[in-house]
Formats: sequence, structure tokens, C-alpha cells
Amino acid sequence: MSTSIENIDPSIHESWRAILATEFQSEYFQKLKKFLVAEKKSFLVYPPGNLIFSAFNLTPFEKVEVVILGQDPYHGPGQANGLSFSVNPGVKQPPSLKNIFKELNTDLGVPLPYSGNLEPWAKQGVLLLNATLTVRANTPCSHQKKGWEIFTDAVIKNISDHKKGIVFLLWGNFAQSKENLIDANKHYILKAAHPSPLARGAFFGCKHFSKTNKILIHDGRQPIDWKIE
Repeated sequence: MSTSIENIDPSIHESWRAILATEFQSEYFQKLKKFLVAEKKSFLVYPPGNLIFSAFNLTPFEKVEVVILGQDPYHGPGQANGLSFSVNPGVKQPPSLKNIFKELNTDLGVPLPYSGNLEPWAKQGVLLLNATLTVRANTPCSHQKKGWEIFTDAVIKNISDHKKGIVFLLWGNFAQSKENLIDANKHYILKAAHPSPLARGAFFGCKHFSKTNKILIHDGRQPIDWKIE
């Protein structure tokens, strides 16, 4: 499996490569690749090339049950691992992630975890999707409007068009701006404030974790085990 930015498209899981083939061949994506190659020559880019598509590689298209939308990867050293809101093992939990765990604890009694690595969720079918998949080190929003948003909008639209009964968790105004890409007649949309401390606690009490599991169980599907060891 290739991990270089120059060959970015083959590094994604086969199920997604098939679904997104036209995106990889598009003019905007070719421009995005050139931008990333040039950026990497001059700056440190997060996450590392082999982790850019972690969300897709850990959650193949056919296994998607839940989608949690984020905006940008973390831009600090060792944080970003290709999953929205997630950090690598041993890395201090960012404030938004801490608040997610607090809500999970209140909602379902899940113990507050030591690790902030959300891979266990991804492996169960929770697509942890950032709108922008890369960022320049220590420079938030630096890779916005370079093409990633077109790509991830296509991801959301393909999930909406080709799957049924997906639970979309839209936290904050940015995530909720993607609601128009989702067919509400086929899918479940749960909205809440962003878990950031800037939302002044408005995220707390949304009970999205228990609500998601109730939906999945009602539909005869396996609930998510939200525990992080």
C-alpha cells in the first residue's frame, strides 16, 4: 500500500477507491495533490502521509454505520492520526475530545479513558471524517479551500446516496452546514453544539451516544461499544 503524497489515491481502502474513483481522477484532486507535494517540501504536514486516509482504511465503505464530522486535523506535534477528534496513543487529550468523553460518561456511564485514540470506534463502523484531511504544522486552517472539502463533500454525498439508515452526528455550525448533502428521508441526523469549550457546555446533555445505539438496535443492527480501553 502506497503512503507517499504523490500517490495519495492508491493508499485508500479499495471499497472507497471504487466509490470515489471520479474524485481521484478530477482536475481539483490533481491540483490538491500538487499543492500537498509542494507543501510537504517546505513545511511539516499533519497527519503523516500513511495516516491521511486512516478514517477510510479503518472504516471501509460497506461497514459505515455512523458518521462524526470534524473540520481540521489537529496541528500540534504527534496529535493527528487521520480520525476526526482523535489523537495518537499517549498524546494529551484536546479540550473538545475531553468534553466528548465527559458526555459519553454522563450519557452511558462509560469510564473516562486514558487514551484519546478513537480507533476502536472506527473499527466498529464509526467514520470519523474531517472536512479537511491535512494541515500545516502549527497553522490551523492552512489547508482549507484547497480541494479537500470538495472531496469530503463527495464522501458524504456518496454515503447518503448509496447507503441507508446511517446515523450522522453533526456537532456545531460547520458540521451542520453539511446537512444539505444528506437525504433525511433515508438517514438519521442528530445535531448538537460543538464539544469545544467555546460552546460553553452547550454540547453536554445531547445524549448522542445512547440515541445512536437506540437507533441501531431499533434497526436490528449492532450497537457501538463506545468504551476506549
